[in-house]
Amino acid sequence: MRFVRRINFSTVMLVLGLLFLYLPMVVLVVYSFNESKLVTVWSGFSTKWYGELFRDQQILSAVWTSLKIAFFAASMAVCLGTVAAFVMTRYGHFRGKTALSSMVTAPLVMPEVITGLSLLLLFVQMAQITGWPADRGMATIWIAHTTFCSAYVAVVVAARLREVDRSIEEAAMDLGSPPLKTFFFITLPIISPALAAGWLLAFTLSLDDLVIASFVSGPGANTLPMVVFSSVRLGVSPKINALATLIILVVSLATLLAWFFMRRSETKRKLAVKQGDTA
Repeated sequence: MRFVRRINFSTVMLVLGLLFLYLPMVVLVVYSFNESKLVTVWSGFSTKWYGELFRDQQILSAVWTSLKIAFFAASMAVCLGTVAAFVMTRYGHFRGKTALSSMVTAPLVMPEVITGLSLLLLFVQMAQITGWPADRGMATIWIAHTTFCSAYVAVVVAARLREVDRSIEEAAMDLGSPPLKTFFFITLPIISPALAAGWLLAFTLSLDDLVIASFVSGPGANTLPMVVFSSVRLGVSPKINALATLIILVVSLATLLAWFFMRRSETKRKLAVKQGDTA
């Protein structure tokens, strides 16, 4: 009876939600070790599809292309998003602030089809006027991904900046620290967890994007989602299950490491504050 009483509506919904999110991933991981070519028919345990995956040069090339684009897009998005967040939160009311905030956050609500089509038209017009880009490829995908990833980074960093105690920055500047030095030595370490979260979010969004990349890519640049989508339309291969399993493993490890380092940094910061208060 006591066990039955502990089972309430919230617990049941939590379990159902977790099953809905993670049960398909578990099934996918299990069937990545299926020996059969049919992904829905289990015929025995085998790791041969992982070997087939690492021998597929098209998929490996697409993985490397997607990782490079995601890394550079996330890095640039953190730079641009941090500047935009700083302007939106630290500057007072100025003419055009509402328009700037709306334009920065527009990619959050803009359909990806519209974003991809508008960027395609922009690149076509630029090629006709200036001659660049002559061919759409990694550079155009990088610019497109940076455009919409910057909005997500700006929202994350702006939320963190609003919570920062500005008296610490003011105290540093009162002691003679220039604003730029105060930003790099005081503000930046405080908002570093938000920067890491924004970078990971931008990296994931860039790595996962299919619609925008399909508009702005050319014959010489195929990202991983584009290759997977084209192969799935011809029939799901067990190599895709193996690839998805490896991606889940890598993302899980990266998330765990990021959580560990951010938690350790936060613990050190709280300990330093506590020691300062004690002294």
